[in-house]
Amino acid sequence: MKSTKLFILIIGLTLFNVGCQTVKEKTDKLIDKENKNLSSFINKSEENLKISLGEPDAQTMTDEGYHILFYKNKKFGISCERKFEIDESGTVIGFNSKGCF
Repeated sequence: MKSTKLFILIIGLTLFNVGCQTVKEKTDKLIDKENKNLSSFINKSEENLKISLGEPDAQTMTDEGYHILFYKNKKFGISCERKFEIDESGTVIGFNSKGCF
């Protein structure tokens, strides 16, 4: 009886682990796709970014004089925020993405 319960427990944990690994792999692929898409804006103009993504939801200035543009939305109830850093010449020099897929 004990060996049957142990066997069922081991099978259950194995299936759970495999399921978690599959979810992680799918999530990693989506994040890689998001990063590839956003990195295509690096060294492009701010205007090019706005043509592709529209007007930002918010923007601010850093102490160094760079613009930070914020794009926010929700998908399946999950908040997504993309931030782009624009230098003084109007060129995208960096980005950050949270919760986007």
